[in-house]
This record gives sequence, structure tokens and C-alpha cells, in this order.
Amino acid sequence: MAALQAIFPNYFTLANVSSSSSISAKRPVTITCCASPATSFPASAAAEALNGSAVERSEVRIGLPSKGRMASETLDLLKDCQLSVRQVNPRQYVALIPQISNLEVWFQRPKDIVRKLLTGDLDLGIVGLDTVSEYGQGSPELIIVHDTLEYGDCRLSLAIPKYGIFENVNSISQLVQMPQWTSEKPLRVATGFTYLGPKFMKEKGLEHVAFSTADGALEAAPAMGTADAILDLVSSGTTLRENNLKELEGGVVLQSQAVLVASKRAVIERSAVLTTTHEILERLEAHLRAVGQFTVTANMKGRSAEEVAERILSQPSLSGLQGPTVSPVFCKRDGNVIVDYYAIVICVPKKDLYTSVQQLRGIGGSGVLVSPLTYIFDAEPPRWADFLTRLGR
Repeated sequence: MAALQAIFPNYFTLANVSSSSSISAKRPVTITCCASPATSFPASAAAEALNGSAVERSEVRIGLPSKGRMASETLDLLKDCQLSVRQVNPRQYVALIPQISNLEVWFQRPKDIVRKLLTGDLDLGIVGLDTVSEYGQGSPELIIVHDTLEYGDCRLSLAIPKYGIFENVNSISQLVQMPQWTSEKPLRVATGFTYLGPKFMKEKGLEHVAFSTADGALEAAPAMGTADAILDLVSSGTTLRENNLKELEGGVVLQSQAVLVASKRAVIERSAVLTTTHEILERLEAHLRAVGQFTVTANMKGRSAEEVAERILSQPSLSGLQGPTVSPVFCKRDGNVIVDYYAIVICVPKKDLYTSVQQLRGIGGSGVLVSPLTYIFDAEPPRWADFLTRLGR
């Protein structure tokens, strides 16, 4: 969690920011260390909202993305965890997860999920870490429950043109050292991240920067002459390359993927929220741990379970999660119950599957069966213990 903690330092924001959080490219920008009402959600407003109806609600609310790839992948993950979302009408913004009683699903824009977690209108949410960081702005009212849901991978990165004055600029340090940037002519950056962008620039030592807010198709801004650089989410980098843009060494603001986030106050003050959070986390952890794992079962002739186990453990790919399970296979011969064979069960990663089967057969295994795993439950998920620690419990 150290990487996450680095994302949530004290607020940094912009002086003289307009009410729309946009900054004129013609005005110099000063970065200061105090929160501005125009760019941050007032903590008093969040506290006031949390003191109201949110505490009185009996149902637990989780916010899920309403549209796009993140929305479909979130629903797929929950389905794989046996938490299928039941939506009677696809146009409705409220749904249920029947497997968890008293849990409501609210479909919202990702940034609204974060905002409603802050106001107490939602208790849990699944969004990208970039969204939590941008719209949560380091609020102590938000707490990450699971930081690697293994989809929605991208990075928030600074990109500049490959041509012109930037042709030989390949790192953030080289960009900082360029003499062109002055208070009269600052570096113009187009971005939708008006909290993370200024904070990052300050940390890198770029003093003269002007941000313009924009959504979508930012890659066209440098070619149109409306910006010198862009700060945007990047997955493969193909779109940047096709628009003659390049990322800078040291220019990645943060690595992002889908995370499960909670209202800290909700999980502290409402036992139903804590219980639901625990169940969702357990299901997520058990499923994600099982992804790419297979159960391999085989029969092996041997004098004893210990002798068979010794043979198995002599092979590098057959140790399983905590060692093999070896059980006697009983059969009846001449009226007597005897043990000639032992059943072997091990857990094997997908990448080692064929090698493991070969090794198993090489030491006398037969009748090898392979099946994918759905869940691997620990005695208690390590993330749950960490979560309770961060709650102060």
C-alpha cells in the first residue's frame, strides 16, 4: 500500500483558479500548498452530509461505473465472484446483488461515485485509482479496500510532440530545463486532471505551467496549437504514437487500475457496511487468487503416503500451494480391503500446467485429471487485516 499512500499527500492546488477549475493559457500559474474551494470538495460539506441521512440508512450502497469498458469488466468480475448484479431494467440506475442481502447497486459516473462516497450517499465503490486520486484529492474520508482488481490498467502520463522544440526532449528533467517557459509564456498543458496535474508539476519543479481543462481527444491539442503537452490516461500508447506524441521518462503521474474503495466513516460507524465490505473483499480475494490456477488430480502406486509425497516433492513444479494432498485409494482384493494406490491433489499455475503433468507421469502418476479453480479462500484475507489496521482496529 506504500504506492497508494504516496498518492494521497496534503492538498496542492492552484491559485486564481476559476469556478470551473479551468486555467487560462494566457495567465501564469502559481502552485501553492492550500486547498482552494474551487478545486477541492470542502471537508465541512462532506462531514455535514455524513451527519445526515447517510448514517440513518439501513441499506448498504455500492457505486459501480454506469458505462464503458470499466462498467462491463466490473460486472464480469462480480459475476465471476458469484455476485451477479440483477438489473430489472437496463435504463434504471439502481439494482441488487441477491447474494448479499440489503445491498443496493447504484450505477454512476466514476467521478460521481467518488463524490458520493465523500458525501455519504454511497458506502462502497469500484472505480479506477486515477479517479479516486483526482476527485478524492487525498481525503481521509476515503479508504482503499482492494488496490489491485486486475483490470482497467492504465497510467496517467505526460506526453509532448515528437517534433519541433521537443524533438530532443525525452525526459521530464529535460522539459523542466527548457528555457522557453516563463511567466509570460508558460508551458501549456491540456488535461482533465486539474488536481493531479498541478501537484505533479510542482513536485517535478515546473514553475511556469498553465493548465486548460479538456475531455476526450486531447491528443489533437498540440497539433492544433492549443497546448504544448497533454496529461492523460494511456493504456498501450498506440493513440499517442499515431498522433506523433511521446511519453517522457519520469512523466508518469501514477499507475492505475480498478480498486474497491469505501467511505471510512461508513465502515466505522455502521456494522452492516463493515460486514458487507468483508464479504465482498473475501469473494474478490478468493476469486482473484484462483485465476490462472488449476487442480491436478492423479493416482500413484506406492508403499505409503509418505513415500508417495517424497516422490512428488522431489519435482520442482509439484509442490502446490502448501504441499500436495495424498490420500489412500481403497480397493477390495480377495475379500480384503487394501491400499495399493494413493490419490494426489495439487494446485498448479496455468503456466506450469503441462510441465507439472509431465513430471507427475514421470514419477508414476496415472489417470491425471485437470480442472480450473474458482476460489482459493485463506483463513482470513491478508488485505482484511491490513484494512482493519488502517481503520484503527
